[in-house]
Amino acid sequence: MDTIGIGHVTRRRVVGLAGGLLAAGVAGSARANENDEPVGVVGDAEGAAFARRQSTRRLEVRSSILLGDLVWTAARSRAALDLDGGTRINLGPKARLRIDRFVAAAGGTLELGEGALVFDRPDDLPKLDLQVRTTFGLIGVRGTRFFAGPSRGSFGVFVARGSVRVYTGGAERVLEAGDGVDIPARFARPSPVKKWGAARVDEAFASVLG
Repeated sequence: MDTIGIGHVTRRRVVGLAGGLLAAGVAGSARANENDEPVGVVGDAEGAAFARRQSTRRLEVRSSILLGDLVWTAARSRAALDLDGGTRINLGPKARLRIDRFVAAAGGTLELGEGALVFDRPDDLPKLDLQVRTTFGLIGVRGTRFFAGPSRGSFGVFVARGSVRVYTGGAERVLEAGDGVDIPARFARPSPVKKWGAARVDEAFASVLG
C-alpha cells in the first residue's frame, strides 16, 4: 500500500515537473519571439547582404531588420536599411553593422565594425539621441546626414547636413555641415575639423552609394 502510494506521488511529481518544464519552455519561446523585435526593413539591396541574430538570413528588399541584428554586405554589395521612424542607413561593400539598441522615437546605439556607412535622417523629423560606435571612436548623432568610413588612408567622418560629435583619443570634435575629420588609427586623436573638398566628398559618398 505504501509502495503504491509512493509510486503514485512520484508519478504525479514527474508529470508536474514535465508540465512545469513545458510551461517554462513555452514562456522562454515567447520571450525569444518578443526579442525578435523588428526595427526596420531593407529598403534596397545590391549584391549579397546578410543579417544574423540567432541564425543567418539572406537579406532582400522588404526583409525585416531585428533588434540585435548583425548586418553585413559582401564585396561589391550594398544595402539600405530603413529603420523605424524615418532613419535610413546605407552600407557600402564589406560593411558590418550591429543594431545594438534602437528606439524609433528616441535613438540608440549602432556599432560599425567594418566598412563605411551613410546615415541619413530628414531635418523635419524629431531629433534622435543616437550613437554610432566604430573601431576608431564614437560618433554622437542628433539627426543629420553624414559619412563614416575609410577615406584616403584614414577613417573619415564628414557631415553633409546637421551636426555630429566625434569622440576618440581623449578628444572631441564638433562637426557642422561641410566639416570633416580624419582619424589616422584606432582611438587616435582626430585631426582638426576642416572643410572637405567636393572631390573627396563625392568619392566618400560614392564608396557607399555607388
